[in-house]
Amino acid sequence: MRRLTLALLVATYLCLSLILALTLWRYGGGWGAGVAALVGGLGLCFAFHGLIERTLETGAVRGEIEAVREAHKILIDQVELLDQRVTEVAETVAGEAMRRSQALADEVHMLEDLVERMARQLAEHGGAAVFGHPTGETPRPSGALFETVRAALTDNRVDLYLQPILALPQRKIVFYESFSRLRDESGRVLMPAEYLAVAEPAGLVTAIDNLLLFRCVQIVRRLAKQDRKIGIFCNVSMASLADESFFPQFLDLLSANRDLAGALIFELGQKAFEARGSIEARNMAKLADLGFRFSVDKVGDLDFDLQDLARSDVKFIKVAAEHLLEELTEVDGRLVLRSLPDLAAEDFAALTRRYGIEVIGEKVESERQVVDVLDLGIAYGQGHLFGEPRAIKEAVLAEADPPSAYLRPQFQRRAVAGAA
Repeated sequence: MRRLTLALLVATYLCLSLILALTLWRYGGGWGAGVAALVGGLGLCFAFHGLIERTLETGAVRGEIEAVREAHKILIDQVELLDQRVTEVAETVAGEAMRRSQALADEVHMLEDLVERMARQLAEHGGAAVFGHPTGETPRPSGALFETVRAALTDNRVDLYLQPILALPQRKIVFYESFSRLRDESGRVLMPAEYLAVAEPAGLVTAIDNLLLFRCVQIVRRLAKQDRKIGIFCNVSMASLADESFFPQFLDLLSANRDLAGALIFELGQKAFEARGSIEARNMAKLADLGFRFSVDKVGDLDFDLQDLARSDVKFIKVAAEHLLEELTEVDGRLVLRSLPDLAAEDFAALTRRYGIEVIGEKVESERQVVDVLDLGIAYGQGHLFGEPRAIKEAVLAEADPPSAYLRPQFQRRAVAGAA
């Protein structure tokens, strides 16, 4: 386009010069005057063209300079906005870090109190009764077993095991149940049947439960970082709920982590739940106010007070698959449960759902039991058929900020010295 414009301008200049030269030649100027007029006209036209072009270029440069200035102004404004945003993000991150640090500090203080109280309890209990080994090995004196349990607790050798809970029939993992296991110095795992023989008389079950609760909070926090929507069932004893020194601190910790409420379910045995006192019920209500839910396991009687369960924010009940099958009986040609003879067996799970309670068939060991559980309308299953409890690796807990990593050595030494 620019070349066409230039060609047209040159043609115009040439025409004007020719007109001027012909005019001079016609009116007696001769060939010399005509040629001179032609050359001079062309020179003047091109000089005038150059002047106009420089003027236009100068205007274009000025326009570009103004555009650069405007772009620079916009860039400065964007930089200021970015700096403001970075400052806000930095303040938010600092506040979040401060909150997490405070939560960890609270957790450390609670664990320090636990260790000190364990030391006092351990120092007060050192009986010489003999307890048998659950596997049939030679019984050892309570002093040796007691010392093993004491060392495992004071050295924080309390491991977290998880067993999957699946949605049926898809068999998709939706929950895990947590279990505690103790290890001796050689790494041998102590099963509950072994260490509880010493822990229960010494009043140490609360300490073990408390450490398990902290482990559950850690792993839930870890899963939350991975954005995994999986809940964890964590066993809690009535002794922990009634502990006036521990529970307020634990409630403060959960208040600071109430965003985990949807992923942490506290589990109680049926007998313990039905025998709960006013203190335990009140503390359960405090947890429920934070959004935490409850589960009832070790079910022996299916004739629940469903209204009481719903008022207590119990959202799950676990019934062993074998127990469910033992409950089945036929009355007047229809299949019912012995505990609820007026209710069709397949309607039991539907009835609990009306109260917001899901039934979980636990201890499922065979495919036949899976079929029977599904026939009863139960939507969840747990058992060795779906997966055995597996230990959570220390590396995973370390990434989840384990309390043991923050325990101060002097408190560990104090606990050992107190129990010696």
